[in-house]
Amino acid sequence: MHLLAVDTLDDSIFELLSALPTITFHYEPTLTRTEILARIGAYQGLIIRSKTTIDASFLAYAPNLKIIARAGSGLDLIDLEETTKRGIICINAPEGNRDAVAEHTVGLLLALLHMTAVADTQVRAGKWLREANRGFELKHKTVGIIGCGNVGTEVAQRLLSFGCKILAYDIRHTHPIEGVHHVTMDEIFAQADILTLHVPLTTETKHLVTHDYLQRFAKPIWLINTSRGEVIDLQALCEAIEAGKVRGAGLDVLENEKIDQLTPSQQQAFDYLAASPHTILTPHIAGWTFESYRRINEVLIEKIAQFV
Repeated sequence: MHLLAVDTLDDSIFELLSALPTITFHYEPTLTRTEILARIGAYQGLIIRSKTTIDASFLAYAPNLKIIARAGSGLDLIDLEETTKRGIICINAPEGNRDAVAEHTVGLLLALLHMTAVADTQVRAGKWLREANRGFELKHKTVGIIGCGNVGTEVAQRLLSFGCKILAYDIRHTHPIEGVHHVTMDEIFAQADILTLHVPLTTETKHLVTHDYLQRFAKPIWLINTSRGEVIDLQALCEAIEAGKVRGAGLDVLENEKIDQLTPSQQQAFDYLAASPHTILTPHIAGWTFESYRRINEVLIEKIAQFV
């Protein structure tokens, strides 16, 4: 099989693929989309990360393509309906960065509860405000996990060690996890102190979190999103923070992560979130660790080898 990689990958990709003698591998991370289209017809396999969108117009240039491997967890860059029609297998590596994302999720949550980011900024500015930064303990909080797959399960296991009550809702993953209660959304709306999102971006999850969604929570909540930015309507989130419905939000992802190319409405939401003392923003780094960078390759190559 001839395989083309068009995104930057950890150097371990070379040693891992060299162990598969039936694969010819070309690593071309600097190719433009036009250059990829000119070459893809000669390949049966393609490895992408985040720069390449796979749609019908792309696949028209790839008559021999049999497998697309995404070096990461999400498959939202790939038109799965179109690849299915063409008999192309699509694989990803959510197992590769699940520990990293879970740790980052817990880190954001602890920082919100204990006012870490705000307090750090104030101390650096010469302000020593203890009472203004009185925090909350994570122990005994009720956490609603939306999406209990690879990452959600790891988050649940970590939060159980803090003494949290874990309520999970997932339309696909309902396998039992000791200490985790699989419940309806109504139960999460009624009980949750904290909401953390771990769902893929699909037509069902885009703008899952809206004004009406947030208004259904019985208590003010802390909200964490380390999945995809488009899952949350950010204008609705801003309004909920302003109204006190959301106590704080930790966001590793945004609707538009090209923050120098925001629409006017996106800019308005971003400016509010950036200025708010109730938010912590990180640049989509939850799964971006030195360890996960290699592990993603290992998982991906294992799956490619199984396919071959």
